[in-house]
Parts: sequence; C-alpha cells; structure tokens
Amino acid sequence: MSSSSSVAPVLQVEREPGRPPLVHVEPPGDVRGWAAEHREALRARVDEHGAVLVRGLGLREADQAGAVLAALAGELMTEREAFAPRKSHGPGLYSSTEWPSNQPMCMHHELSYALDVPGLMLFACLTAPGEGGATGIADAERVLEALPAALTERFEREGWLLTRSYNDEIGASLEESFGTGNPVAVERYCRSHAIDFAWQSDGSLRTRQRRSAVVRHPLTGRRCWFNQIAFLNEWTLAPEVREYLVDVYGEDGLPFNTRFGDGSPLGEDIVETLNATYEEHTLREPWQAGDLMLVDNVRTAHSREPFTGERQVVVAMAEPRRLADGCPSPEVDGR
Repeated sequence: MSSSSSVAPVLQVEREPGRPPLVHVEPPGDVRGWAAEHREALRARVDEHGAVLVRGLGLREADQAGAVLAALAGELMTEREAFAPRKSHGPGLYSSTEWPSNQPMCMHHELSYALDVPGLMLFACLTAPGEGGATGIADAERVLEALPAALTERFEREGWLLTRSYNDEIGASLEESFGTGNPVAVERYCRSHAIDFAWQSDGSLRTRQRRSAVVRHPLTGRRCWFNQIAFLNEWTLAPEVREYLVDVYGEDGLPFNTRFGDGSPLGEDIVETLNATYEEHTLREPWQAGDLMLVDNVRTAHSREPFTGERQVVVAMAEPRRLADGCPSPEVDGR
C-alpha cells in the first residue's frame, strides 16, 4: 500500500497464549518509509494490547533502527538516572543495559523511579542470541489484580523507596546516571527531582527517592502496578552476587536496593511473591534478527531473560510523562 493511499494501513495482530501480540510483515524496501506510513496503525495496536512485536522488517544496523524508531516515536529521550551503563548509538538510541548475560533482568517499568518516565519503549533486535534472551512482557493491570491485596494496599499508601550508592566499581557512574560528574550539578538535579542525597566521607554519593508503586494510566485512567520494587531489590540478585556486594559495600552501601515507602526492609518472601506473580503473567517470544517491539511503559512491564551467544538489541525511550500520581512526596504532589 502506498503512502498516498486514502485507506489507512491495516495491521493484523496474531494472538496466541503465552506469546506477545505479533504482527508479521513483508520486508519493505524502505523500512523507514514503512514505519512512517504505519506509525498510527502501530500506535493503535499498542494502545489496544499494551505492546506489539513486529516481525519481518529486517532491521540489521543501529543507524537504520534508530531512524525507524524516531519515525515511530518522534523525538527520543535522553536517559537520566540509569542504574547500569549503556552504550550510546546516537541521540536517544542505546544498547541494552549492560547486565550479566547469565543473570535475568526481572520485570520492571523503565525509569519508574524517575519523575519523568518514558511513556513508550522501543526495542529493535539486530542480532538474535543463541538461546534465551527474550524480552518478556506482563500486563501491569493484571499483575496488580493478582498480587495479595494487603501488600498492594500498603505499597499504595506508602509508595516504595529506592536507595542508591554510587561508586566507581559497579553500576552506573555519576556521569552515566546524571549526565555530569559535577557535584553542584548533581545536587541541583537531585533537588529538582525529589531525590534526597548525602555525600560520603570517601566522596561517593548515596541517594533515596520515594515513588508511587501504583499509578493510573495517563490515557485510560486504569490502575497499574508501576515500579521496580522487585528488580532492584537485593533479594532478586543471585545469592553469590548479593553476598559479595554486602561483604564489600555493607547492607547500607549496596549499589541499589528497594524498601517499603516508610523505609522498612522488604523480606525475601515478598520479593519472591512479586517475581512469581510476574512470571505467571509473562508473555514471551524468542527474538529473531530484524524484530521490532513497541511497549506502553506504564501499562506493560518488561524483562530480559538470561541468554547465550551474542545478543544485540537497541533501545529507545520516548513520550516522557510526569505522572500526576507518580511521586507521593507532598512537595512534589503540590507542583
């Protein structure tokens, strides 16, 4: 169908149990032109299903993928407050988070601890892994409904707390996270984004930020379980990794950890419940080279499963939103 046609492009979505919504397309000659022509149709499928995987585009190069993602989303976001390093492939286009390939990245909503969160996530697979490595997705409304009511009610009252300790050995550096290593600029950012901070005697930085665990979707108004409570918690780490980090940095010096909003620690049983509930609602499909996935970041959580072989997936974030109920701190709610 040509771009001059008066008939809007139609994209047929396949739905199968346990798999994300899938659209098969014939390889287009001009993939960026195809993306521009089908932008509204694809976005409508994301609004309908929360995510959509497009197969057949034949994406192979980062520049090509970046042009396609920009055509679908417009201006791409610059990441701030990253918890782990990424490689940049150009403005707003990044590698997947540098995370050990044998360790899972559990379900989460990207930058759900920031004030300005991406409304849309875009993934393009340039090289598929040998085994594993799927980007799973889970419906945040259904996860919220499935979790124990007493637990979600507490998180809804208190929010959740993210603590971070920046050092030069593990996790994102100050410059990678804040875009600058200048202490004055870092402090200015923290103050304007409702982040408590304290410089340590060795020059390192520790921060605390309280955010909402349940938010209403900005378009539908439906309640979503929206956070990174399980993923960034110490009990999600592999036991040997947690033991090493606690031994080196201490309980209060972990690169990142999560707590109840009142500062109380989370028990291992709670984190296991969160991750088990996510698993029950996970949809997954092995990546194929050239695949594209669009994800509504508020409605849909995503993960990255362990993998073998080379895996190259580039990522972009778009449509920044400052959620009205995203931060339970009074000084932010009143803005």
